[in-house]
Amino acid sequence: MSSSATPHIAVIGLGSMGYGMATSLKRAGFVVTGCDVSAEAVARFVADGGKGAKTPAEAARDADIVVSVVVNAAQTEAILFGKDGAAETLAKDAVFISSATMDPDIARRLAKQLEATGRHYLDAPISGGAQRAAQGELTILASGSAAAFAKARPALDAMAAKLYELGDAAGQGAAFKMINQLLAGVHIAAASEAIAFAAKQGLDIRKVYEVITASAGNSWMFENRMPHVLDGDYAPRSAVEIFVKDLGIIQDMARNARFPVPVSAAALQMFLMTAAAGMGRDDDASVARMYAQVTGTKLPGAK
Repeated sequence: MSSSATPHIAVIGLGSMGYGMATSLKRAGFVVTGCDVSAEAVARFVADGGKGAKTPAEAARDADIVVSVVVNAAQTEAILFGKDGAAETLAKDAVFISSATMDPDIARRLAKQLEATGRHYLDAPISGGAQRAAQGELTILASGSAAAFAKARPALDAMAAKLYELGDAAGQGAAFKMINQLLAGVHIAAASEAIAFAAKQGLDIRKVYEVITASAGNSWMFENRMPHVLDGDYAPRSAVEIFVKDLGIIQDMARNARFPVPVSAAALQMFLMTAAAGMGRDDDASVARMYAQVTGTKLPGAK
């Protein structure tokens, strides 16, 4: 434990989500150290009044709480147990909060491995996007031991508008997040199919957006993502590759459980096709662009 009463917090991963989470923690009065593979991201955080570290081990050294905000299980494992990993330097009573979306079985394995060393692990996937991360208004889907929750609570309170406590062991939070991702991916794919099909019918897609968002066919993803299509703006808020990964995890989980998931399997193929067409790093609404390319349909912003 740090000598001061205020917990020291390390945020590892200063991308669009992690940077917002780090600034929310700093705004709440915590001493926050940022760490990222991008030296520019760390320098920006230091310029904004935070501290910087070059490696996870360095960031974790004085931290009571480490918040890991990376893309996947492999990166989370590297941050913990790889070269210059946080597990080398994490204090015995510190907590590692894992925010990456991953297979629940891997979350359980990482938790078991860390807890065997006397540290705490909180499985805490996040939802809400970069803006809500910066406002400290994320939804956090967390599971872990009572001790992990108690240790992590100051950070969770600063980062979340809604904190769901979903079980006393790692894996439950991850499983809840994967159900969310199944629906999110399917809804984006369906919304993209609908808006591109509307354009092919010669409809005014701005009027389509207005009508659908006031009708039963609306979804949160239609309402949130289709303005990107209307504006021809595919700068990545959430990239196509994220759903290639997450819907792929759903397929693995479903296959192991002998549970059919044909709708999400179809959605995965649409994201794979979009990535294969060179749009993997673009906004996930690019599925609409893929439909447009395949069918010779004109969408806003198309050359």
